[in-house]
Amino acid sequence: MSRDKSKKNEPRGTADGVGGAGISRRRLIGSAGAAGATGLVLGAAGGYAATSGDEPTLLTAIGSTEAMFHGKHQPGITTPLQARGHLIAFDLAPGAGRREAAALMRRWSAVAQRLMAGKPAGDGTGHDTGVALDAGPSSLTVTFGFGRTFFERTGLVARRPAGLDPLPPFSSDHLDAKRSNGDLWVQIGADDALVAFHALRAIQKEGGATARVRWQMNGFNRTPGATARPMTARNLMGQIDGTGNPKPDESDFDQRIFVASADSSGGSKGSGASDGSASSASAYEWLAGGSYAVVRRIRMLLDDWEKLPVVRQERVIGRRKADGAPLSGGSETTEMDLEKAGRDGRLLIPDNAHARISSPEKNGGAAMLRRPFSYHDGISADGTPDAGLLFVCWQADPFRGFVPVQRKLDRGDALSPFIRHEASAVFAVPGGAAPGEYVGQRLLEG
Repeated sequence: MSRDKSKKNEPRGTADGVGGAGISRRRLIGSAGAAGATGLVLGAAGGYAATSGDEPTLLTAIGSTEAMFHGKHQPGITTPLQARGHLIAFDLAPGAGRREAAALMRRWSAVAQRLMAGKPAGDGTGHDTGVALDAGPSSLTVTFGFGRTFFERTGLVARRPAGLDPLPPFSSDHLDAKRSNGDLWVQIGADDALVAFHALRAIQKEGGATARVRWQMNGFNRTPGATARPMTARNLMGQIDGTGNPKPDESDFDQRIFVASADSSGGSKGSGASDGSASSASAYEWLAGGSYAVVRRIRMLLDDWEKLPVVRQERVIGRRKADGAPLSGGSETTEMDLEKAGRDGRLLIPDNAHARISSPEKNGGAAMLRRPFSYHDGISADGTPDAGLLFVCWQADPFRGFVPVQRKLDRGDALSPFIRHEASAVFAVPGGAAPGEYVGQRLLEG
């Protein structure tokens, strides 16, 4: 959840929206947090901060919004989409084990907490690069996860959950092993590019001799305040992307997205570790309140896509390009009528439309919270744009969330000829750190 630091000394009644005449700043920021889980981008209200008269301010408020480091869940999962993002995977250096990993996570957590509060990276003993001087927190989030191989390198295989078992292969995979997987994963997001880069440099420097960068991917979304009102984000194909995301006010949202304490194994194969070396659910309690991130680098074949007329693009997706409404009618948020046919007797939403195949109704209720970034890494040697989606989805179990949906898409999605999956990884993301605790402490010291 975000807050505006300029009102932290305000009387509690007004700050909490109790006893005040209007909607308070904290209430507005809370609304923004809920919107983030549906893929909404903050609009012209500039982060939903308010002035002393409780009137929403414009873009000047963007830098003042602050995401909380401590909490039940790590930040960067239900946080509203941010304008700039960096995804980085690290491998532990040869000889580094559990002790070194614990020291690294302690350092990373400390620097993340400082940066998310808008403070310099150093604690007075080190040198801050000065990249983010003059900027506020800008909704910076830093999120940490562990890959399958991390547990082997730290001697913790008995505590590795089944949710980290390898994903099955898919026909659209053209995976680059050098840009896939990794021992450790860090997701950085912010509403200012310099703030995000500042965090990236700090995390890389704190890795020191313990962790080496395996791969890094840089992404972006629309900047908050760029639209007249909050809107669901568009991807580089021009399509509104994220309409069908689970919403925090749904009764089963936490069950779908976060690993529960009673089921912290977080895998589809039961409560045992993926190699059967542990059977007690307490071995996975470190993951309670956490989630799984499936990360896929999906290249969009934009030259081919842009040759299609808009009406054909809409039939590939199953939604109108202009406003995201389903082809069965209504507005963006109208539920799809998958059985509705036109005058010619053909289904308005084609059998192979992306929106139909990926809908929970067609996947036994399988759902995941999509929170992607777009990317553009220049022009390839063949003259085509190296651009697409850094797909990040969150779920309590990737074998009940991502896998069944991707299997369905793999068998006949009309969008498949226009995309290529070039990298893949899965990370177990622990719950949030309590005050005085570092992320992953319950795993590394439990």
